[in-house]
Amino acid sequence: MEQLKTLGRELAMGSHGQSKEFLDLIKSIGEARSKAEEDRIVLRQIETLKRRINDADTPKRKMKEYIIRLLYVEMLGHDASFGYIHAVKMTHDDALLLKRTGYLAVTLFLSDDHDLIILIVNTIQKDLASDNYLVVCAALNAVCRLINEETIPAVLPRVVDLLNHSKDAVRKKAVMALHRFYQKSPSSVSHLLTNFRKRLCDNDPGVMGASLCPLFNLVSDDANSYKDLVVSFVNILKQVAEHRLPKTYDYHQMPAPFIQVKMLKILALLGSGDKQASGHMYTVLGDIIRKSDSMTNIGNAVLYECICCVASIYPNSNLLDSAADVIAKFLKSDSHNLKYMGIDALGRLITTYCRTTPTCRH
Repeated sequence: MEQLKTLGRELAMGSHGQSKEFLDLIKSIGEARSKAEEDRIVLRQIETLKRRINDADTPKRKMKEYIIRLLYVEMLGHDASFGYIHAVKMTHDDALLLKRTGYLAVTLFLSDDHDLIILIVNTIQKDLASDNYLVVCAALNAVCRLINEETIPAVLPRVVDLLNHSKDAVRKKAVMALHRFYQKSPSSVSHLLTNFRKRLCDNDPGVMGASLCPLFNLVSDDANSYKDLVVSFVNILKQVAEHRLPKTYDYHQMPAPFIQVKMLKILALLGSGDKQASGHMYTVLGDIIRKSDSMTNIGNAVLYECICCVASIYPNSNLLDSAADVIAKFLKSDSHNLKYMGIDALGRLITTYCRTTPTCRH
């Protein structure tokens, strides 16, 4: 907590301590009346940065500002590659604020096949072993964006160790990094996939929620291997729907709706054509349909995903009727978005009905 407070003070001081020249640059870009005028301002800034950034006597505080200016240059569509190496050097700095600025810059500047990646792999390895969890988090952010198939073996052991870190923020980012490795090179982490199952039982809802993304990919590839998790998913979804998660996960008074949506997608895959697995889901799906708030966009999103799940799993007449009632409300809405959503959901429901009713004709 003290580290967070210190970083907050440093960031606050940094935001108020920027040079007048920098603030004038931002102001002039914002007040530009045409793209041509904006381009002229940025091109002048590029020439200025090229002169100053290579000065060996540039103070670190100024270099940090110049790196941020480079980010503006690239955001506005211009080339700032002449300064990439300085962002890489900043990741090596011992000062937390400078290191985090460097990592932020390189993750935005570089792709995972860039030639400069090799220069930060050793730094990432060192920072993943840091006693400061904020440094570890910064390094894990870079791992997710920059580590490619060839460099995965260099950081994989440390990332796996961090799955058991005492800080939930670190565990969450470690799950995300391992998921990224799976996306880039499934064979390199095939022996580590049970870690996603373990993180599903993590005490922190954020870590559990992060594990749903790789599990969704794994279930999409091979649902049969994860049938044993149906009861666990249903129990977790029930806890979420009953507001047992901290209120910080609520969105427009909906309990953790993004976790609900991801779980409904997973259950739809696991219950498809499986009567036994689907039977475990019926009660919680009915509860979600009854309790979801149809007056908010996020509530309607959860309802729509619940209907998709109902239409995908082994059919249940009561759930199909409840889903039809929700669809009717969508179709009667004044919102074109809800009408479209209702038409799409109706198509799914009709497909399910025709699949299970021999007398139905397409």
